[in-house]
Amino acid sequence: MLTDRIKELIARARIVSFASWDSSHPAASIAIFQAAEDARVYLTDDDCAKIAVLSPQTSQLIPVGQLLRDRVVEIVEEARADLYTQFPQITEPGGGLYPPERAEACWRDFWHYLRTITYGIVGSNTEYTSADGLDNLRLLYQELQVPIDAMTVGLEGLKIASLRRIDPSQHAIVSPYFDHLITQLKSFTTSHE
Repeated sequence: MLTDRIKELIARARIVSFASWDSSHPAASIAIFQAAEDARVYLTDDDCAKIAVLSPQTSQLIPVGQLLRDRVVEIVEEARADLYTQFPQITEPGGGLYPPERAEACWRDFWHYLRTITYGIVGSNTEYTSADGLDNLRLLYQELQVPIDAMTVGLEGLKIASLRRIDPSQHAIVSPYFDHLITQLKSFTTSHE
């Protein structure tokens, strides 16, 4: 059962922020991103088409964001398989993702991580996170004793699985969007201990 503290942290652990995007996107474009974030969903094709019209200077990576959105299930599955390879006992009694509800929450987090990364990609902005939201996520993970090392490996697995699905010529362009969130998650183990 979730305590009031955990429920509060879940509500405040919104890791996406478009506050600094006003120099690259008009308000109407930011509103599309914010509506998707508020609903905790991926951008639709219609959303992407509108963003391309409103912010044409940032639209070159929209097809990459759409591809990753369309392949999210297999990307998360591949990242999960990689995680099991490195942490084979993690979902067994005594493991960091036991009982099964904890593991399911982890896979949902992977789905949401990729969702937030696609916002950055579609918006051509690697600075898509909220410091306050990330701090609340860190506190939530501490409260729930989430294994940060495994979550970081999972996020790195999302990157690898995603890059396998896009043209190699775009790897260097797309990698920083993943690296930004990976760096943020790694900082959970080195700060505020």
